[in-house]
Amino acid sequence: MTDGLVTAVQVMRYPVEVGEFLTYRLSIALQYRDNSYTVPLVKNNKLAGLLLRYDPRSQLMDAIPAPIIAHFLKEAAKPKYEGFPTVGFDYFPTRDPQLRKYAGETENGGGVYVRGIEPGSAVEKAGLQEGDILTAVGNFDVDQNGNYVDPLYKKLDFTNLLTTRAFAGDKVPLKIHRQGKPMQLDVTMEHRAPDEYIISPYSRDEAPKYYILGGLIFQELSRQYLREWGPNWLKEAPQRFVYLDHFQWELFPEGHRHVVVLSQVLPVNGTIGYEDFGYLTVTKVNGKDIHSLDDLADAVKQPLDGFDRIETEEDPKVIPLDVAQAQNDEPTLRENYGIPALQRLK
Repeated sequence: MTDGLVTAVQVMRYPVEVGEFLTYRLSIALQYRDNSYTVPLVKNNKLAGLLLRYDPRSQLMDAIPAPIIAHFLKEAAKPKYEGFPTVGFDYFPTRDPQLRKYAGETENGGGVYVRGIEPGSAVEKAGLQEGDILTAVGNFDVDQNGNYVDPLYKKLDFTNLLTTRAFAGDKVPLKIHRQGKPMQLDVTMEHRAPDEYIISPYSRDEAPKYYILGGLIFQELSRQYLREWGPNWLKEAPQRFVYLDHFQWELFPEGHRHVVVLSQVLPVNGTIGYEDFGYLTVTKVNGKDIHSLDDLADAVKQPLDGFDRIETEEDPKVIPLDVAQAQNDEPTLRENYGIPALQRLK
């Protein structure tokens, strides 16, 4: 047994990087081997949390607190697991008097400025708009920094009320000001599944989708793909892909699509000269817009004059691929690279 001191209770990002959730931060000395698996935190002989991550240099631990665990267990007991609700919007603090004036606020009150809303989210369905000032969630007032006073933890980010206190299907009242006029919106909270994102934030024990066409490997851009660049992927991964991930809702407000990329090229006869191509955003194939690997699979069924014409956002803009040669290269791809199937779409 090792004693630790809770130094902070705050809302932080979890490893899946989808939203932020309640977290305990403790100062505690653990032997490094203890960091190879999760360990329970116990207080008064009751489970208080589970280890989330530990930094042996600073001796700081982040722990999943009991309310998060209880939320998960309650959801898991249902016939259909819904998952934690999604906030569905971004916000700015309103400490700047000019921003408050711009939003129609005449007094130095609380609330945060709604900056962007995810298309199809629960808050969008309820009528929340960019430029609204969120002043309260349920019976809890929201201050200019986005905090509310929790009965147990004191100041916390208001998103805790939406992601942890609320469950999918719960109706949560939001009090807002729209150009200075008070309003109330009733939001039926929803969980957003990973396949509902334009760029999937995580996968649930699923093999990645891919499509290999004559040595060209196509994939749908995902957070899991970006993590292949390691823990520092935000800086190490291709920055255009990081940008697409971060601003996916602003760049693709229509939703209901994915981003297909040419990830790499396997050397075969049909790809001579293409070996250095990679990390390219695919826009069209054979004149058809590509919003998913399914679109690509359909498009290659209709080549143009014996060639598949692949158009990309970046240079070289157009990649022609001889259809007959690509078909001839398929046995070589399977044999040389040990690929049992040249496509996985599900």
